Amino acid sequence: MTPGARVAAAIFILDGILAGQPAEQALTAWARASRFAGSKDRAAVRDHVFDALRAKRSLAARGGALTGRGVMIGLALRDDLGLDALFDGAGHAPMPLTDTERAQIAAPSTMSEPQMHDLPDWLWPAWCDSLGDQARAAALAQQKRADVFLRVNVMRGSVGGAISALATDNIDTVRHPTVTGCLRVTGNARRIKQARAYLDGLVELQDAASQFAVSVVPVPAQGRVLDYCAGGGGKALGFADQHDAAVFAHDISPARMADLPARAARAGVAVTIVKPDACAGAGPFDVVFCDAPCSGSGTWRRAPDAKWRLRPTDLAQLNQTQEQVINAAARLTGKDGMLVYATCSVLRAENKDIITRFVSGNPEWQVVFFHQLIPNSDCDGFYLCGLRRQADNL
Repeated sequence: MTPGARVAAAIFILDGILAGQPAEQALTAWARASRFAGSKDRAAVRDHVFDALRAKRSLAARGGALTGRGVMIGLALRDDLGLDALFDGAGHAPMPLTDTERAQIAAPSTMSEPQMHDLPDWLWPAWCDSLGDQARAAALAQQKRADVFLRVNVMRGSVGGAISALATDNIDTVRHPTVTGCLRVTGNARRIKQARAYLDGLVELQDAASQFAVSVVPVPAQGRVLDYCAGGGGKALGFADQHDAAVFAHDISPARMADLPARAARAGVAVTIVKPDACAGAGPFDVVFCDAPCSGSGTWRRAPDAKWRLRPTDLAQLNQTQEQVINAAARLTGKDGMLVYATCSVLRAENKDIITRFVSGNPEWQVVFFHQLIPNSDCDGFYLCGLRRQADNL
């Protein structure tokens, strides 16, 4: 496919998404119908679509219309991709810009704050209320792609050894400035899953925020740790690699953990899966880490479609689930144990407000520490709060 044909494909897919089709579904449908597209073509088209979705509103304002074509015009302008070369009508490329389109993009566009920062109108006040003077920077950070990060499995080798091993497969990495054992991929990120260092379990894909969260949770020697809302089990693997502890993983949808045994074997660690019907009797645990279901607002640059699909009613339902999760996790925490509540959200309604209501209804618990990470070049957005029972209530 030519560069122009890739843009035309992205326009087609974006029109489907703007009409209500989920992004992954639209991409998959296009790929299945476009057998002529090679792996590099599919990757390039996917990049176009996700780059466009991250900044849909501001790009539409630049491009003159909230359509697949308008957003891609805006992207070509913003990133200096060569607008006229891509939109030249040759072969399967999009048709050249009309006089009307040129007039629209030449006219100065006045954008509202939510448009400029690529957030839904209804969410902007809550975003600003949650993040204060960091709100704008956090929103702007979500307009561009996130870096890829790796966690070095200390059971398999050293950070220096991982850097060298990855380099043999032409994958460039540098150490994270603050998170020990974390590597930022600076070249050939798409080769990671074929790299010997990954296949041998020396490194694992994991965002720096999640790695930080695991690193700051105190775990007693030979303690029992439960990753309560484990999902794929990345944090369970991190705990097992970094601590002399028995690590367990639970998720209400066990299918999400289907790959966990193979990943644990590759990393050289042991993680015991706890099925939902056995969870109540599996405690108590010294640490219960519950990464609750959330809006994912701290990770929207990785899944930008979720930003535009979230509704106020969804947020209210998530709050109910979050309260159920923290209360259930508390019951599994030993009397001297630590309960850790986490989300990959930056919204106060999913974080501080949940903790405030939990402590109000359960005054025996007190906050020991908390961290709110903001999306930036070094990590995704993430919230983490550790709680213990007060000594007088043990």
